[in-house]
Amino acid sequence: MSIRKRTWKTAKGEVKEAWVFDYVDQAGKRHIKTFDKKKDATTYQTTVMGEVRDGTHTASSQSVKVKEAADKWLGTGEKNGLERSTLDQYRQHITLHINPYLGDHRLSELTAPLVREFEDRLRKGTPAPGQKEAKSRSAALVRKVLVSLGSLLGDAQERGLVARNVVRDLRSKRTRGKERRSERRQKGKLKIGVDIPTREEIKAIVGAVAGRWRPLLLTAIFTGLRASELRGLLWSDVDFDARQIHVRQRADRYNEIGAPKSEAGERVVPLPPLVLNTLREWKLSCPRRKEKKDDEGKLHLVFPTGTGNVESLGNIINRGLVPPQLAGKVSVPVVAADGTPRLDEEGKPILAAKYTGMHALRHFYASWCINRKADGGLELPPKVVQERLGHSSIVMTMDVYGHLFPRGDDGSELAEAERSLLA
Repeated sequence: MSIRKRTWKTAKGEVKEAWVFDYVDQAGKRHIKTFDKKKDATTYQTTVMGEVRDGTHTASSQSVKVKEAADKWLGTGEKNGLERSTLDQYRQHITLHINPYLGDHRLSELTAPLVREFEDRLRKGTPAPGQKEAKSRSAALVRKVLVSLGSLLGDAQERGLVARNVVRDLRSKRTRGKERRSERRQKGKLKIGVDIPTREEIKAIVGAVAGRWRPLLLTAIFTGLRASELRGLLWSDVDFDARQIHVRQRADRYNEIGAPKSEAGERVVPLPPLVLNTLREWKLSCPRRKEKKDDEGKLHLVFPTGTGNVESLGNIINRGLVPPQLAGKVSVPVVAADGTPRLDEEGKPILAAKYTGMHALRHFYASWCINRKADGGLELPPKVVQERLGHSSIVMTMDVYGHLFPRGDDGSELAEAERSLLA
């Protein structure tokens, strides 16, 4: 490996000079790279020497730009049959975040300091080259974008376009537990009456919901199925004899049917009597897909549109979840930007549904599984709660709902233990 100064004359007679770095890579192939300044050549030489020694060097001439590798990565995803919604999320990460900052960089130019700078720019909202302004990204979004960038580089590594995945090297040196704890601190713990409906609120919703939405909401409340799983549920997966539901598929945001979110998502959930009887009645009037034969309900959805097709999440929320909350007075006042309540034409406060997403009902189901029997809950062990919810690991269950489990050290139990000890 050597650095030498090169001088030449242009066609107009101007004298030019540059610094040339000449080296042989780990495969024995010779490469030449030119720099305007000697210090840049020296810095590159130091980097290359380490990479060649470790067998991780990729010459710039063999590398491609990040945006080209991104296209290849998306192509791999399509060939592997990734869901449309997942591919769309990846495209957003590339188009809105990765390409504006790193798209014109070659893969071989990506270093740990460059990736850290990219991360900081996203978090601070620093405009990318050619942009006049940009918004700061949340910590959760930054983490997802970095995961996508790492997957992109992993695909390029398998293609032989780059020898190192600097994102994974960088993140492996961090304590991921600290990142997760920091993110959880920002979100805060789920709170009863704020994120999780109270028992009284659930009673009010159950008492107010009617029509085609009643069986859907009751199933959501007392089985904890995700909205996507409810939308993709088939009658053939409802076992009335065994009193349970088999979760085998879900409907994505584009109403396309696919596998559950994870392997753990495929599960069996028991049905309480109220839900079981409600579904029996609903099956008699449930719309069927007109273009398909009945075939004992194997082709029919449990909660479809009027024509038997997949129901949209927006309709479920706006027509199914919101009205019974307003009717049952599970509501909050609508406030203006300055914090003052908004009033209608009669001067009365305008009210809105307190819970705006179906996941609130899933949270309630989790709390119902966790709570003591004395408090009206099922008092299930953490592992059973994980299985009922379809979480991929017990860690996820405890991270989200761990604070809801009985501690076993409340006042009454401490007093009983004290009396037993000193008796």
